[in-house]
Amino acid sequence: MSDERPSLAGLRIDRTAAPRRQFSSKSIVLVASALLLGAVAWWWFSRPKPIAVRTVAVRESTTTGPTTLLNATGYVTARREATVSSKVTGKILEVLVEEGKRVEVGEVLARVDSSNTEASVRLAEAQLAATRQALTETDANLALAELDFRRQHELAEKNIISTADLDRAESGARALRGRRDRLVADIAVAERQVDVWKQQLDDTIIRAPFAGIVTSKNAQPGEMISPMSSGGFTRTGVCTLVDMSSLEIEIDVSESYINRVEPGQPVSATLDAYPDWKIPAHVIAIIPTADRQKATVKVRVGFDQLDPRILPDMGVKVAFQALAAAAGAVPVRSITVPRTAVRSREGRDVVLVVENGRALQRAVAVSGRNGEEVTLSAGLSSGERVITEGPVDLADGSPVTEVTK
Repeated sequence: MSDERPSLAGLRIDRTAAPRRQFSSKSIVLVASALLLGAVAWWWFSRPKPIAVRTVAVRESTTTGPTTLLNATGYVTARREATVSSKVTGKILEVLVEEGKRVEVGEVLARVDSSNTEASVRLAEAQLAATRQALTETDANLALAELDFRRQHELAEKNIISTADLDRAESGARALRGRRDRLVADIAVAERQVDVWKQQLDDTIIRAPFAGIVTSKNAQPGEMISPMSSGGFTRTGVCTLVDMSSLEIEIDVSESYINRVEPGQPVSATLDAYPDWKIPAHVIAIIPTADRQKATVKVRVGFDQLDPRILPDMGVKVAFQALAAAAGAVPVRSITVPRTAVRSREGRDVVLVVENGRALQRAVAVSGRNGEEVTLSAGLSSGERVITEGPVDLADGSPVTEVTK
């Protein structure tokens, strides 16, 4: 057998093998250039494409109209408003009105059960008739007594009867005259009693005290009603009636600025429900007392012309103005943009301005709206271009391309 054990010579490294080839610097440059060109190409083809938007240039205008001296908030109130109730306590038979119905003065609103009152009226009328019948009987007896007295007087003058008989005849006639006078007074009392019960009968009919519109219905047939609160389920009113011709604005003005308000001063009012509608108004009166808790003075403002859109308890913003002549015709500069340019984001009014091919978000202050235009008091300068048409979710800094209008 041959001995095949490995020898140490087999583990020796062969130094005669050819060395590995090294990359040259020129190869490295070529590879790096290829990678750079690939990255640039990837960026070029994957970059966000510019979004086409329609823009318009901002316009600046100058006016010399009335200047605003003070801004305040208040509510629309009615000077004539009433919860219509009954003068008597009773059960409601019918309610003839609904919310929103217009009624005229004296129109029947509801009826209260009047059966007991009607019975009392009939009783009083019967008592009056009985008293008048008694008066008729007394008149007949009085006529007979007076005739008898005249006869007795003639007989006494001839000394046919005694003086006592004459006195008895005279006393009887006088008593009947007194009874007649009492019955006449009783008839007057009975007539007044009939009038009282008829008035109570009329009080069971609830009528409108003035012309207006029913704003709430507070009772239903079958419920009890009373002119005063008696607890339980007794109603104190049938409906609430508002005279829409008496609407005005009630404002609490800080006593620090009350010197800027005077009676007759022009006012521009804006309802919260209609922010684009400027309503001309004027100061009616300044209530001559202050609220020490709130440090305010109440001011009444009247509308120059009423409108069906004006409703009680609506919130309203008012601007107390001074005439341009009195204020020295101070020019007022404002920026006007289309309505579509103003957007609401995170509770703020913003516009998107195009600068260097990008849409930049800018916060603005809106001072007024007029149809399709919005007036801004701050946030933009004349000549800047704002986006009027484009994606709703267009982000701040997005690349855009302009399509001028």
